[in-house]
Amino acid sequence: MWHWFRSYLLLVRWTALRLRFVLPLVLVVQMFLAVGIVVGFAYLMPTIDPTTALYLSTGAPTLGLITIGMVMAPQMVAQSKTEGTFGYNRTLPVPRTAVLAADLSTWLVTGAPGLLLGVVTAVLRYDLDLRVNVLVAPAVLLVALCATTAGFALAYATPPAVTGVSTQALVFIALMFSPINFPAERLPGWLQAVHQVLPFQYMAQAIRESLTSPADGIAAAPYAVLGVWSLAGLVITLRVMTRRE
Repeated sequence: MWHWFRSYLLLVRWTALRLRFVLPLVLVVQMFLAVGIVVGFAYLMPTIDPTTALYLSTGAPTLGLITIGMVMAPQMVAQSKTEGTFGYNRTLPVPRTAVLAADLSTWLVTGAPGLLLGVVTAVLRYDLDLRVNVLVAPAVLLVALCATTAGFALAYATPPAVTGVSTQALVFIALMFSPINFPAERLPGWLQAVHQVLPFQYMAQAIRESLTSPADGIAAAPYAVLGVWSLAGLVITLRVMTRRE
């Protein structure tokens, strides 16, 4: 256990040093994204009713976590494959789970400031009366874990060029065609059915309900679905990491 923990701490330091020039930029971009969705999307609508304000306000931090986990993190993995860092990490005498845990921790911490800023901006912009539930921390962590493990699974299992194109498609789908900033009922029936399987609407629902504490209670389904997606991402990633070349 001590060997694993020491390896984890050293890998976190190594990852932070390796990405020391990139992570601040990622942090700034993610913060601008969270604020931009809350403020910028409002200009596209002549009037903002309470429901729309709520979806925009809770959708912004969700999209920020998706951008970090499903776009920026896998793109960094793809770059590390090109540079040779990916192969080097696999030769280190450390547990493979420690390598994955260090990468996950780095990206989870990077996403936190943007999430908080997005919520604060939403409260100030729309004068929201949020009723934060005790499940907000587990919800945020699970959404971030699901996004990052899914992004890692994609990046670890596909060539760098495929990863780059796929992540750009994912952020476009999440931003424009996923029920994150608007209710699912606005989508065509077939697309609603697709989102019953994809994790996007469950990510938004988990964060929205944990920030508003609806009268009918917090649904358990989003946590179950996100847990399944997270587990699948972890399994795929670890399988690739431990596979012999």
